[in-house]
Amino acid sequence: MGHFSTLKYFFVKNKWYYFWGIIWLLLVDVFQLIIPEILRRFTDQLQENTLTRSDLLRYGGYILLIGIGIGFFRFLWRIFIIGTSRRLEYELRNKLFSHLLSLSTNYYTHNKTGDLMAHATNDINAVRMALGMGVVMMTDAVFITVVAITMMARTTDYRLTLLALIPLPILAVSIGRFGKVIHRRFKAVQEAISTLTDTVQENFSGIRVVKSFVQEEDEVKKFNEKNHNLFQKNMGLVKLYGLFHPFIQFVSALSFIIVVGYGGMLVIYGDISLGDFIAFNSYLSLLVWPVMAIGWVINVMQRGTASMERLNKIFSETPEIIEDSKAISLDHFRGNIEFKQVTFKYPNSHVNALENFSIKIPEGRSLGVIGKTGSGKSSIANLILRLYDVDEGNILIDGHPIEKLQLASLRQHIGYVDQDSFLFSTTISENIAFGIDKYTQLEVEEAAKLAEVHDNIIDFPKKYDTYVGERGVTLSGGQKQRVSIARSLVKKPQVLILDDSLSAVDTDTEERILKSLKTEMRGKTNIIIAHRISTIKDCDEIIVLEEGKILEQGTHEALLENRKQYYELYQKQLLEEKIASEH
Repeated sequence: MGHFSTLKYFFVKNKWYYFWGIIWLLLVDVFQLIIPEILRRFTDQLQENTLTRSDLLRYGGYILLIGIGIGFFRFLWRIFIIGTSRRLEYELRNKLFSHLLSLSTNYYTHNKTGDLMAHATNDINAVRMALGMGVVMMTDAVFITVVAITMMARTTDYRLTLLALIPLPILAVSIGRFGKVIHRRFKAVQEAISTLTDTVQENFSGIRVVKSFVQEEDEVKKFNEKNHNLFQKNMGLVKLYGLFHPFIQFVSALSFIIVVGYGGMLVIYGDISLGDFIAFNSYLSLLVWPVMAIGWVINVMQRGTASMERLNKIFSETPEIIEDSKAISLDHFRGNIEFKQVTFKYPNSHVNALENFSIKIPEGRSLGVIGKTGSGKSSIANLILRLYDVDEGNILIDGHPIEKLQLASLRQHIGYVDQDSFLFSTTISENIAFGIDKYTQLEVEEAAKLAEVHDNIIDFPKKYDTYVGERGVTLSGGQKQRVSIARSLVKKPQVLILDDSLSAVDTDTEERILKSLKTEMRGKTNIIIAHRISTIKDCDEIIVLEEGKILEQGTHEALLENRKQYYELYQKQLLEEKIASEH
């Protein structure tokens, strides 16, 4: 049970549910164990020809009352034990989801979504079964086995009992060996499910790419390979079960053969009565189920243990970005940002994304960042949001080291629009209001107008109640970017970071958005990362990045006068615009 120690808090909180559930379960077992004694007396009286009508009614009444009692207490143990296991499933899934959200961004670059989804479904379900029906079967197996064997030996014949139990040690050893193989094969099945789930998730998310590259048949082949792998792993488990259960039944049948042979002789010679023989067989019938349940329990517990082991591996993961125990909250966030000789590389990378990088962005000023792909532009945004920590140097926010600030305090004052423009599968209105708890429709519409997307939304049949589909699939690239901008603006941030988030809109729309932002974000800090000079030319200061270093720095006019890389890029883009306008 070592792997289940993670759930100690749950067991402590719900101990009385399990306690009373087991009590009700034991009462059901007691009632079941009374029935052989009734059959013993009934059969003996029938053999002796002393059975009366009142005896018949009395025995029938006993069995009826026992049936009602079994039904009532069986309902109670299901509510207390199975209901508690469902509560465990609910809490464990919440705990897993909360823990996953607490992990740093880097964790998701090394772990596939499909694999994490499998943990949240299959693994948690296996744990629930182990701590629900597993507990029930384990209790049944122990209690009924002990009591049934005791009653068989005390009330019938100890020699017959010993002979009937001869096959059981063989069964116990075999079950132990089967359990280890089951554990190994079930783990392989879970891993195959994770791989298959991940393939399905990736294909559905990237359905446009799959179709545009005419890769449907190839993806079906890849899916078939992974599906076949899952089939083979499941068949390996099924074959084991196919051997496991018949083997248990065969060994159990040996006990009945012994009882029928030796017990029948005892009845013939008068050593035991016919009632004793019937009662003994009834006890043995009750005993077969717990013996089979032992195998089932081993199976379920092995599955639960394998799944809990996988879940514990996730729970043992710790966030790379940790909030200081004495972190402060910036109640008056001004937006002064300073990088002081910052060097940073992404985990598992050997190349610096930023190297000896220093810049001051005063409150209310705007910074434009331009450079080639991979020059380190997005790294600036990631570090200001503290999605990663620097390797060397310092980042100061309003004069405070960034690692000394509460993460929520830092991020709630920053509006960030990334390159991906990710949208959730909900309405446009809810997507725009994602970052705030309370909002009015007027606030949502004002933000949409600033982002120049309001008119597009109004043209939709359901307007702001339009569902955008998974990852915003029903919107164009430009519309997704503008909805994402509106989502950042509605929280009225003190710092706004646009990370290449105007690349999918035309230059006229871009100009209108930037004009609106200039008015809305006056007196606030703006960082605009772009590939087009037209996006950043009006910024108070512009930097040109190359391999994580500042190559040029100044205003638009000053950089053009330098006639270096910025000037060359400007001339190239002017030529591209001229050619595009002629066509």
